Amino acid sequence: MTENEPARRRRRRRPRRGRSGAAANNHGSGSSRSTRSSRSSQKSNGSGKNHSSGTSHNNRSSRTKRKRTSAAARKRSTQRRHSRPAPRGPVSVETSAGGLVISGLPEAVNDRGEVDLSAVYVALIGRLDRRGRLLWSMPKGHVEPGEDHRHTAEREVWEETGIVGEVFADLGTIDYWFVSEGKRVHKTVHHHLLRYVDGELNDEDPEVTEVAWVPAAHLVERLAYSDERKLARIAHDTLPELARQEKKQGRSTPR
Repeated sequence: MTENEPARRRRRRRPRRGRSGAAANNHGSGSSRSTRSSRSSQKSNGSGKNHSSGTSHNNRSSRTKRKRTSAAARKRSTQRRHSRPAPRGPVSVETSAGGLVISGLPEAVNDRGEVDLSAVYVALIGRLDRRGRLLWSMPKGHVEPGEDHRHTAEREVWEETGIVGEVFADLGTIDYWFVSEGKRVHKTVHHHLLRYVDGELNDEDPEVTEVAWVPAAHLVERLAYSDERKLARIAHDTLPELARQEKKQGRSTPR
């Protein structure tokens, strides 16, 4: 029985060798190792094919991404070139002044010293842009030769809104670039806070489409330009303390 047992084992293992494609003359543990080696080789070959296919797909995908990236870069470059204001050349410098004329400041303070900005009003002007949109902004205009910025602010506010105001605080300065008649213009605008003195709103200025009193609490969201919205946030934070000072000084808004 001992001599025949290896033969029986070989007979049991023949079907497994046939399925794995091993040679019929391999014996014992050597045959088993050959079978495992053959399977490992087949897996390795299959994995290599898949890896090769995946590599090819990744290469195509990478080339496509590079093409798309290059196209996007060219598009951005073209947009930058087209968005440049003008070729470098003569630069014109302009200075303007204006600001916010404020009504109802001392009356917005209650007995506990709290300030209700919805009871404070500021005058804004509206102009139509090239698309027909009404854009709201702070009144302002050019500084005349020898004219003080504060006087310019008072004059321009009156010309564009019909309201007489007097400057009582500085708000801030902004500057920006634009192109006019083929020239690059660097403009600086000085903004002030003005106390309402007299007058009624009117839009007689031909450059102004509308004029309106706007609650100070909604000032930021009404303004069309980001640099003026920044100044409006400063005003929003400054007005409560200014209102308390106005009330402490015994001031009142003319009616």
